Amino acid sequence: TVVPAEIGPIVETVVVTGTLRPKEEILVNAEIDGLAIVEILAEEGDRVEKGQVLARLSSDTVDVAIAQADAQIARAEASIAQARTQIVQAEASLKQAQNAFTRAEQLRKTGTASVQTFETREMEADVAASKVNEAKQSLALAVADKSLAEAQKREQLVRLRRTEIKAPSSGVVSRRTARLGAVASTAGDALFRIIEDGAVELEADVAETTMTNLAVGQTARVVPAGRDRPVEGRIRLISPEIDVTTRLGQVRIALAADAGLTIGAFAYGVIETARDEGVLVPLSAVLYEGEHAEVMVVVDGTVETRTVTVGLVSEGRAEIKQGVAAGEQVVSIAGTFLRSGDRVNPVVAER
Repeated sequence: TVVPAEIGPIVETVVVTGTLRPKEEILVNAEIDGLAIVEILAEEGDRVEKGQVLARLSSDTVDVAIAQADAQIARAEASIAQARTQIVQAEASLKQAQNAFTRAEQLRKTGTASVQTFETREMEADVAASKVNEAKQSLALAVADKSLAEAQKREQLVRLRRTEIKAPSSGVVSRRTARLGAVASTAGDALFRIIEDGAVELEADVAETTMTNLAVGQTARVVPAGRDRPVEGRIRLISPEIDVTTRLGQVRIALAADAGLTIGAFAYGVIETARDEGVLVPLSAVLYEGEHAEVMVVVDGTVETRTVTVGLVSEGRAEIKQGVAAGEQVVSIAGTFLRSGDRVNPVVAER
């Protein structure tokens, strides 16, 4: 039985299996401890945008703390105003005491004022100066109290913002562990898991002997379990490491957006490693003798064994780079009771 060698396209592929994984998974945790969850605004499967509120925590204690900080700020502002008034009064008293001391000093030089009067005026000037200094220190303390109260308020405002748990990036919610009434903790499990931008890929295991045929950017068709329609993909990443136990490496195939993809599902993929167009024959027609490949061709009823150069091999067909021309009759199953020079009556295989 013979088949004609034909010109046609051939695509070499590699089949891989693996599990659907998110390309990037974002863990959304609470940033504040000890507050109960009072509202949940996102469910598994929902598409969310960056900054969208996913859940809210109780803000009662934070509101009270902000009110206390506001009261402390108001009290500090009143203390500042009072200290400034005291400074004005103390400076006026200091000026008056300094003038009195200056007069007493002049009178003492002329012998009109007594030493006791001079010393009294000097002491009054020193006391007035100390009161000015004391008033300024009171003002500085009041300003510091106000700064502290404002910092405490800013801290509580940050806590208030954190009572709204927001999505750090756009994507699809893959898991929600948040429960109404539960007390949030920064050290606990993530309240939400988000597939960033909804990007899903196939994490596949590949034999080490096949890894050398793969390259980033090669196209693939991935079929998840339970589906007939393939999803188009492209190799995004090839692991540089081979597992020493299983002798398998990993590749990640980025998939086109598809609403039906389920994280954790099994899937297989067919990766296109090479594509060409040339003379094609059945793979069964190729016989390997050592390092050489041979094909039997029937010419005028006589069998000829030719050494050929094989190119791509895929889906039961082989590309013949050299040795057979298009249209020649090739023995469909090589080596079956035939030798070079045998006379035969060829029968063309039915398609």
